[in-house]
Amino acid sequence: MGTPGAEGEPKRVSRRFPLLTEDTARPEGGGRAAASDAPAPARQWPVIAVISLVAVGLLLTAIDVFRVGTLLIGVALIGGAVLRWTLPSVGMLAVRSRFTDMLTYGFLGVVIVLLALMVQPRPWLVIPFLNDTLHFTIS
Repeated sequence: MGTPGAEGEPKRVSRRFPLLTEDTARPEGGGRAAASDAPAPARQWPVIAVISLVAVGLLLTAIDVFRVGTLLIGVALIGGAVLRWTLPSVGMLAVRSRFTDMLTYGFLGVVIVLLALMVQPRPWLVIPFLNDTLHFTIS
């Protein structure tokens, strides 16, 4: 059946999820990025900007401009971290707490950029100790 709510009426309890959940906290900064009377794309412009850059990067990667496309994907994630840090409301770009979102977007963006710079052949970034480490572990 149900447990009594604030007004004394029984609350509905799901058989699938027996624990009662009153409400889920919205992520910090999870409000709309524009006024509620603005059209949907304007309210969610931060996430649309990041997804658009990632889509362009994936398209470039698909048409064999791998390094530039992958760099664009990493830069988009780093841009998402910067947007999450600077804007008070970023809409659906806010998934977790501000710190966790910034750390996740930033870390993944930096790793993707570094990997794109080190991709073979003719890497744009050479880190000598990684090559030595690879030869040491294989031989």
